Amino acid sequence: MKTVTILGATGSVGTSTLDLVEREPDRFRVRALTANCNVRGLADAAIRTRADIAVVADETCLPALRDALAGSGVAAAGGRAALCDAAAGADWTMGAIVGCAGLEPVMAAVRAGGIVVIANKEPLVSAGDLVLAAARDSGATLLPADSEHNAIYQCFDSARPDRVRRIVITASGGPFRDWSIDRMRSVTPEQAVAHPNWSMGAKISVDSATMMNKGLELIEAARLFPVPHDRIEIVVHRQSVIHSMVDYVDGSMLAQLGPSDMRVPIAHTLAWPDRMATPMAPLDLIALGRLDFEAADPDRFPALRLARQALDDGGARPAILNAANEIAVAAFLARRIGFLEIAAIVEDTLSRFAPPAPASIDDVLAIDTEARMLAGEAVRRRVKDSVE
Repeated sequence: MKTVTILGATGSVGTSTLDLVEREPDRFRVRALTANCNVRGLADAAIRTRADIAVVADETCLPALRDALAGSGVAAAGGRAALCDAAAGADWTMGAIVGCAGLEPVMAAVRAGGIVVIANKEPLVSAGDLVLAAARDSGATLLPADSEHNAIYQCFDSARPDRVRRIVITASGGPFRDWSIDRMRSVTPEQAVAHPNWSMGAKISVDSATMMNKGLELIEAARLFPVPHDRIEIVVHRQSVIHSMVDYVDGSMLAQLGPSDMRVPIAHTLAWPDRMATPMAPLDLIALGRLDFEAADPDRFPALRLARQALDDGGARPAILNAANEIAVAAFLARRIGFLEIAAIVEDTLSRFAPPAPASIDDVLAIDTEARMLAGEAVRRRVKDSVE
Protein backbone atom coordinates (compact mmCIF):
# COMPACT_ATOMS: atom_id res chain seq x y z
CA MET A 1 0.00 0.00 0.00
CA LYS A 2 1.36 3.41 -1.04
CA THR A 3 1.29 6.23 1.52
CA VAL A 4 0.06 9.53 0.10
CA THR A 5 0.34 13.18 1.16
CA ILE A 6 -1.58 15.92 -0.62
CA LEU A 7 -0.30 19.47 -0.19
CA GLY A 8 -3.20 21.71 -1.15
CA ALA A 9 -5.92 19.10 -0.71
CA THR A 10 -8.90 21.45 -1.05
CA GLY A 11 -7.95 23.03 -4.37
CA SER A 12 -8.91 21.73 -7.80
CA VAL A 13 -5.86 19.48 -8.19
CA GLY A 14 -6.11 18.31 -4.59
CA THR A 15 -9.77 17.33 -4.90
CA SER A 16 -9.09 15.53 -8.18
CA THR A 17 -6.30 13.60 -6.45
CA LEU A 18 -8.60 12.72 -3.55
CA ASP A 19 -11.22 11.47 -5.99
CA LEU A 20 -8.73 8.96 -7.41
CA VAL A 21 -7.29 7.95 -4.03
CA GLU A 22 -10.73 7.33 -2.54
CA ARG A 23 -11.68 5.06 -5.41
CA GLU A 24 -8.93 2.61 -4.42
CA PRO A 25 -8.71 2.56 -0.61
CA ASP A 26 -6.88 -0.78 -0.65
CA ARG A 27 -4.11 0.71 -2.77
CA PHE A 28 -3.49 4.06 -1.06
CA ARG A 29 -3.27 5.19 2.57
CA VAL A 30 -3.46 8.92 3.24
CA ARG A 31 -0.73 10.16 5.53
CA ALA A 32 -1.29 13.93 5.47
CA LEU A 33 -3.63 16.49 3.91
CA THR A 34 -3.02 20.23 3.98
CA ALA A 35 -4.91 23.42 3.13
CA ASN A 36 -4.45 27.11 3.78
CA CYS A 37 -7.57 27.77 5.86
CA ASN A 38 -10.42 25.78 4.31
CA VAL A 39 -11.18 24.03 7.59
CA ARG A 40 -14.44 22.41 6.58
CA GLY A 41 -13.15 21.02 3.30
CA LEU A 42 -9.91 19.81 4.88
CA ALA A 43 -11.59 18.19 7.87
CA ASP A 44 -14.18 16.43 5.72
CA ALA A 45 -11.49 15.02 3.43
CA ALA A 46 -9.27 13.97 6.34
CA ILE A 47 -12.12 12.16 8.09
CA ARG A 48 -13.29 10.44 4.89
CA THR A 49 -9.81 9.17 4.06
CA ARG A 50 -8.77 8.48 7.68
CA ALA A 51 -5.70 10.61 7.24
CA ASP A 52 -3.04 10.54 9.94
CA ILE A 53 -2.86 14.32 10.12
CA ALA A 54 -4.50 17.45 8.69
CA VAL A 55 -2.55 20.73 8.56
CA VAL A 56 -3.63 24.32 7.99
CA ALA A 57 -0.94 26.71 6.78
CA ASP A 58 -2.72 29.61 8.50
CA GLU A 59 -2.13 28.87 12.18
CA THR A 60 -5.06 31.07 13.24
CA CYS A 61 -7.34 28.42 11.72
CA LEU A 62 -5.93 25.62 13.88
CA PRO A 63 -8.48 25.87 16.73
CA ALA A 64 -11.35 25.53 14.24
CA LEU A 65 -9.61 22.54 12.62
CA ARG A 66 -9.17 20.85 15.99
CA ASP A 67 -12.86 21.32 16.71
CA ALA A 68 -13.83 19.93 13.30
CA LEU A 69 -11.63 16.85 13.81
CA ALA A 70 -12.58 16.21 17.43
CA GLY A 71 -13.18 12.51 18.05
CA SER A 72 -12.11 11.49 14.53
CA GLY A 73 -8.65 10.19 15.38
CA VAL A 74 -7.09 12.58 12.85
CA ALA A 75 -4.35 14.76 14.30
CA ALA A 76 -4.39 18.51 13.63
CA ALA A 77 -1.51 20.96 13.20
CA GLY A 78 -0.96 24.43 11.85
CA GLY A 79 1.70 26.84 10.65
CA ARG A 80 4.64 26.88 8.30
CA ALA A 81 6.83 24.42 10.23
CA ALA A 82 3.96 21.93 10.58
CA LEU A 83 3.29 22.20 6.86
CA CYS A 84 6.90 21.31 6.02
CA ASP A 85 6.90 18.48 8.57
CA ALA A 86 3.75 17.03 7.00
CA ALA A 87 5.32 17.25 3.53
CA ALA A 88 8.07 14.78 4.40
CA GLY A 89 7.63 11.06 4.91
CA ALA A 90 5.10 9.74 2.39
CA ASP A 91 5.87 7.40 -0.49
CA TRP A 92 4.05 9.78 -2.86
CA THR A 93 3.49 13.52 -2.34
CA MET A 94 1.32 15.82 -4.42
CA GLY A 95 2.56 19.43 -4.43
CA ALA A 96 -0.51 21.48 -5.33
CA ILE A 97 -0.23 24.61 -3.17
CA VAL A 98 -0.68 27.66 -5.39
CA GLY A 99 2.00 30.34 -5.29
CA CYS A 100 5.36 30.50 -3.56
CA ALA A 101 3.63 29.34 -0.39
CA GLY A 102 4.11 25.85 -1.83
CA LEU A 103 7.85 26.19 -2.39
CA GLU A 104 9.15 25.26 1.08
CA PRO A 105 6.78 22.28 1.58
CA VAL A 106 7.69 20.88 -1.84
CA MET A 107 11.39 21.27 -1.04
CA ALA A 108 10.82 19.43 2.25
CA ALA A 109 9.19 16.58 0.34
CA VAL A 110 12.00 16.49 -2.23
CA ARG A 111 14.67 16.43 0.45
CA ALA A 112 12.91 13.49 2.10
CA GLY A 113 13.05 11.43 -1.10
CA GLY A 114 10.23 9.32 -2.52
CA ILE A 115 8.00 10.39 -5.39
CA VAL A 116 7.15 14.09 -5.48
CA VAL A 117 4.54 15.22 -7.97
CA ILE A 118 4.80 18.83 -9.11
CA ALA A 119 1.42 20.41 -9.87
CA ASN A 120 2.17 24.01 -8.90
CA LYS A 121 4.51 25.91 -11.17
CA GLU A 122 6.52 27.85 -8.61
CA PRO A 123 9.04 25.17 -7.52
CA LEU A 124 10.37 24.65 -11.04
CA VAL A 125 9.85 28.20 -12.33
CA SER A 126 11.19 30.16 -9.34
CA ALA A 127 13.62 27.64 -7.86
CA GLY A 128 14.14 25.04 -10.57
CA ASP A 129 17.90 24.60 -10.18
CA LEU A 130 17.57 24.26 -6.40
CA VAL A 131 14.73 21.74 -6.62
CA LEU A 132 16.57 19.61 -9.17
CA ALA A 133 19.77 19.67 -7.10
CA ALA A 134 17.83 18.61 -3.99
CA ALA A 135 16.23 15.74 -5.92
CA ARG A 136 19.62 14.54 -7.09
CA ASP A 137 20.95 14.63 -3.53
CA SER A 138 18.00 12.79 -1.96
CA GLY A 139 17.20 10.41 -4.81
CA ALA A 140 13.66 11.77 -5.05
CA THR A 141 11.70 11.11 -8.25
CA LEU A 142 10.02 14.20 -9.68
CA LEU A 143 6.88 13.58 -11.73
CA PRO A 144 4.94 16.36 -13.46
CA ALA A 145 1.17 16.56 -12.97
CA ASP A 146 0.54 19.41 -15.41
CA SER A 147 -1.18 17.79 -18.38
CA GLU A 148 1.41 19.19 -20.79
CA HIS A 149 4.50 18.10 -18.90
CA ASN A 150 2.96 14.78 -17.99
CA ALA A 151 2.31 14.22 -21.71
CA ILE A 152 5.94 15.05 -22.52
CA TYR A 153 7.10 12.72 -19.73
CA GLN A 154 5.09 9.86 -21.20
CA CYS A 155 6.54 10.45 -24.69
CA PHE A 156 10.12 11.46 -23.85
CA ASP A 157 12.95 8.94 -24.21
CA SER A 158 14.93 9.89 -21.11
CA ALA A 159 17.56 7.23 -21.88
CA ARG A 160 18.37 8.88 -25.22
CA PRO A 161 17.55 12.60 -24.91
CA ASP A 162 20.00 13.38 -27.71
CA ARG A 163 17.56 11.69 -30.10
CA VAL A 164 14.86 14.25 -29.29
CA ARG A 165 14.69 16.96 -31.94
CA ARG A 166 12.11 19.20 -30.25
CA ILE A 167 9.30 19.36 -27.73
CA VAL A 168 5.94 20.83 -28.74
CA ILE A 169 3.76 22.16 -25.92
CA THR A 170 0.14 22.57 -26.91
CA ALA A 171 -2.07 25.44 -25.77
CA SER A 172 -5.81 25.85 -26.02
CA GLY A 173 -5.25 29.54 -26.67
CA GLY A 174 -7.71 30.47 -23.93
CA PRO A 175 -11.01 32.31 -24.34
CA PHE A 176 -9.51 35.23 -26.32
CA ARG A 177 -7.55 33.32 -28.95
CA ASP A 178 -9.63 34.97 -31.72
CA TRP A 179 -9.94 38.43 -30.16
CA SER A 180 -8.16 41.53 -31.43
CA ILE A 181 -5.95 43.58 -29.11
CA ASP A 182 -8.52 46.39 -29.10
CA ARG A 183 -11.27 44.00 -28.07
CA MET A 184 -9.13 42.54 -25.30
CA ARG A 185 -8.83 45.97 -23.67
CA SER A 186 -12.35 45.56 -22.30
CA VAL A 187 -12.03 41.98 -21.02
CA THR A 188 -13.70 41.40 -17.64
CA PRO A 189 -12.59 38.94 -14.94
CA GLU A 190 -15.74 36.89 -15.59
CA GLN A 191 -14.78 36.51 -19.26
CA ALA A 192 -11.16 35.68 -18.43
CA VAL A 193 -11.98 32.84 -16.01
CA ALA A 194 -14.42 31.19 -18.44
CA HIS A 195 -11.97 28.73 -20.02
CA PRO A 196 -13.33 27.03 -23.14
CA ASN A 197 -11.93 23.55 -22.32
CA TRP A 198 -10.75 23.21 -18.72
CA SER A 199 -12.28 23.75 -15.28
CA MET A 200 -9.62 25.55 -13.21
CA GLY A 201 -9.21 28.11 -10.46
CA ALA A 202 -9.45 31.83 -11.20
CA LYS A 203 -5.72 32.59 -11.19
CA ILE A 204 -4.79 29.70 -13.49
CA SER A 205 -7.71 30.53 -15.80
CA VAL A 206 -6.47 34.12 -16.16
CA ASP A 207 -2.98 32.79 -16.87
CA SER A 208 -4.50 30.70 -19.64
CA ALA A 209 -6.28 33.75 -21.02
CA THR A 210 -3.03 35.78 -21.14
CA MET A 211 -1.10 32.64 -22.19
CA MET A 212 1.29 33.26 -19.30
CA ASN A 213 0.53 29.68 -18.29
CA LYS A 214 2.28 28.53 -21.48
CA GLY A 215 5.21 30.79 -20.75
CA LEU A 216 5.57 29.28 -17.28
CA GLU A 217 5.18 25.79 -18.77
CA LEU A 218 7.97 26.60 -21.21
CA ILE A 219 10.27 27.34 -18.25
CA GLU A 220 9.15 24.17 -16.45
CA ALA A 221 9.77 22.03 -19.52
CA ALA A 222 13.28 23.44 -19.85
CA ARG A 223 13.94 22.40 -16.23
CA LEU A 224 12.47 18.92 -16.53
CA PHE A 225 13.74 17.80 -19.92
CA PRO A 226 17.31 18.08 -21.26
CA VAL A 227 16.48 19.89 -24.50
CA PRO A 228 17.85 23.31 -25.58
CA HIS A 229 15.42 26.16 -24.98
CA ASP A 230 15.05 26.97 -28.65
CA ARG A 231 13.82 23.43 -29.32
CA ILE A 232 10.77 23.84 -27.10
CA GLU A 233 7.85 25.23 -29.09
CA ILE A 234 4.31 26.33 -28.23
CA VAL A 235 1.48 25.55 -30.64
CA VAL A 236 -2.20 26.43 -30.25
CA HIS A 237 -4.39 23.33 -30.34
CA ARG A 238 -7.99 24.35 -29.72
CA GLN A 239 -9.43 20.97 -28.82
CA SER A 240 -6.99 20.34 -25.90
CA VAL A 241 -6.93 16.64 -26.79
CA ILE A 242 -3.24 16.36 -27.64
CA HIS A 243 -1.55 17.58 -24.48
CA SER A 244 1.98 17.79 -25.88
CA MET A 245 4.29 16.10 -28.37
CA VAL A 246 7.90 14.96 -28.67
CA ASP A 247 9.59 15.06 -32.09
CA TYR A 248 12.52 12.70 -32.76
CA VAL A 249 15.45 12.97 -35.14
CA ASP A 250 14.10 10.19 -37.38
CA GLY A 251 10.93 12.18 -38.10
CA SER A 252 8.72 10.27 -35.65
CA MET A 253 6.49 12.38 -33.42
CA LEU A 254 4.93 10.91 -30.29
CA ALA A 255 1.84 12.56 -28.80
CA GLN A 256 -0.20 11.89 -25.69
CA LEU A 257 -3.97 12.31 -26.11
CA GLY A 258 -6.61 12.40 -23.44
CA PRO A 259 -9.70 14.22 -22.17
CA SER A 260 -9.42 17.67 -20.59
CA ASP A 261 -9.52 16.36 -17.03
CA MET A 262 -6.67 16.58 -14.53
CA ARG A 263 -7.48 13.16 -13.16
CA VAL A 264 -5.78 11.60 -16.20
CA PRO A 265 -2.24 12.98 -15.59
CA ILE A 266 -2.69 12.69 -11.82
CA ALA A 267 -3.60 9.00 -12.22
CA HIS A 268 -0.45 8.48 -14.27
CA THR A 269 1.69 9.86 -11.44
CA LEU A 270 -0.25 8.02 -8.71
CA ALA A 271 0.23 4.62 -10.32
CA TRP A 272 3.65 5.23 -11.91
CA PRO A 273 5.34 3.17 -13.24
CA ASP A 274 2.07 1.19 -13.45
CA ARG A 275 -1.32 2.37 -14.72
CA MET A 276 -4.63 2.67 -12.88
CA ALA A 277 -8.25 2.95 -13.95
CA THR A 278 -10.00 6.32 -13.91
CA PRO A 279 -13.68 7.21 -14.38
CA MET A 280 -12.90 8.89 -17.69
CA ALA A 281 -14.68 7.58 -20.79
CA PRO A 282 -12.49 6.60 -23.77
CA LEU A 283 -11.83 9.33 -26.30
CA ASP A 284 -14.43 9.25 -29.07
CA LEU A 285 -12.27 10.04 -32.08
CA ILE A 286 -15.18 9.87 -34.51
CA ALA A 287 -17.16 12.42 -32.51
CA LEU A 288 -14.05 14.57 -32.18
CA GLY A 289 -13.63 14.55 -35.95
CA ARG A 290 -10.61 16.84 -36.29
CA LEU A 291 -7.53 18.24 -34.54
CA ASP A 292 -6.48 21.81 -35.37
CA PHE A 293 -3.16 23.58 -34.86
CA GLU A 294 -2.01 27.15 -35.33
CA ALA A 295 0.83 29.44 -34.33
CA ALA A 296 0.68 31.32 -31.03
CA ASP A 297 0.58 35.10 -31.55
CA PRO A 298 3.27 36.86 -29.44
CA ASP A 299 1.88 40.30 -30.33
CA ARG A 300 -1.53 39.64 -28.81
CA PHE A 301 -0.04 37.51 -26.03
CA PRO A 302 3.22 39.21 -24.95
CA ALA A 303 3.49 36.92 -21.90
CA LEU A 304 5.00 34.32 -24.23
CA ARG A 305 7.82 36.69 -25.19
CA LEU A 306 8.44 37.72 -21.58
CA ALA A 307 8.63 34.12 -20.37
CA ARG A 308 11.01 33.01 -23.10
CA GLN A 309 13.28 35.96 -22.41
CA ALA A 310 13.23 35.21 -18.67
CA LEU A 311 14.16 31.60 -19.42
CA ASP A 312 17.01 32.64 -21.71
CA ASP A 313 18.31 35.19 -19.18
CA GLY A 314 18.10 32.66 -16.34
CA GLY A 315 19.13 33.46 -12.78
CA ALA A 316 16.40 35.28 -10.85
CA ARG A 317 14.41 36.31 -13.93
CA PRO A 318 11.87 33.43 -13.91
CA ALA A 319 11.15 34.03 -10.20
CA ILE A 320 10.55 37.75 -10.86
CA LEU A 321 8.30 36.93 -13.82
CA ASN A 322 6.21 34.57 -11.71
CA ALA A 323 5.88 36.88 -8.70
CA ALA A 324 4.98 39.95 -10.76
CA ASN A 325 2.41 37.96 -12.70
CA GLU A 326 0.69 36.81 -9.50
CA ILE A 327 0.36 40.40 -8.29
CA ALA A 328 -0.87 41.63 -11.67
CA VAL A 329 -3.45 38.83 -12.00
CA ALA A 330 -4.74 39.51 -8.50
CA ALA A 331 -5.11 43.21 -9.36
CA PHE A 332 -7.00 42.34 -12.54
CA LEU A 333 -9.35 39.98 -10.69
CA ALA A 334 -9.96 42.80 -8.18
CA ARG A 335 -10.82 45.10 -11.15
CA ARG A 336 -7.97 47.47 -10.35
CA ILE A 337 -6.26 47.11 -13.75
CA GLY A 338 -7.22 46.05 -17.25
CA PHE A 339 -6.53 42.70 -18.85
CA LEU A 340 -3.76 43.98 -21.15
CA GLU A 341 -2.01 45.63 -18.21
CA ILE A 342 -1.13 42.25 -16.67
CA ALA A 343 1.76 41.63 -19.06
CA ALA A 344 2.74 45.30 -18.95
CA ILE A 345 3.17 45.16 -15.17
CA VAL A 346 5.26 41.99 -15.44
CA GLU A 347 7.51 43.66 -18.02
CA ASP A 348 7.81 46.79 -15.89
CA THR A 349 8.86 44.73 -12.87
CA LEU A 350 11.43 42.79 -14.87
CA SER A 351 12.92 46.07 -16.09
CA ARG A 352 13.29 47.45 -12.54
CA PHE A 353 14.75 44.48 -10.69
CA ALA A 354 17.93 42.55 -11.50
CA PRO A 355 19.19 40.67 -8.42
CA PRO A 356 21.84 37.93 -8.59
CA ALA A 357 20.79 34.32 -9.12
CA PRO A 358 19.36 32.74 -5.97
CA ALA A 359 21.64 30.33 -4.11
CA SER A 360 19.05 29.14 -1.58
CA ILE A 361 15.31 28.92 -0.99
CA ASP A 362 15.60 31.96 1.29
CA ASP A 363 17.09 33.87 -1.65
CA VAL A 364 14.17 32.81 -3.85
CA LEU A 365 11.66 33.93 -1.25
CA ALA A 366 13.44 37.27 -0.83
CA ILE A 367 13.42 37.83 -4.60
CA ASP A 368 9.76 36.86 -4.70
CA THR A 369 8.93 39.36 -1.94
CA GLU A 370 10.81 42.22 -3.59
CA ALA A 371 9.31 41.49 -7.01
CA ARG A 372 5.82 41.48 -5.53
CA MET A 373 6.45 44.84 -3.88
CA LEU A 374 7.66 46.36 -7.14
CA ALA A 375 4.74 44.90 -9.08
CA GLY A 376 2.37 46.28 -6.45
CA GLU A 377 3.90 49.72 -6.94
CA ALA A 378 3.39 49.37 -10.70
CA VAL A 379 -0.27 48.50 -10.10
CA ARG A 380 -0.74 51.53 -7.86
CA ARG A 381 0.85 53.83 -10.45
CA ARG A 382 -1.51 52.58 -13.13
CA VAL A 383 -4.52 52.91 -10.86
CA LYS A 384 -3.49 56.46 -9.99
CA ASP A 385 -2.92 57.37 -13.64
CA SER A 386 -6.32 55.99 -14.62
CA VAL A 387 -8.06 58.08 -11.92
CA GLU A 388 -6.24 61.25 -12.93
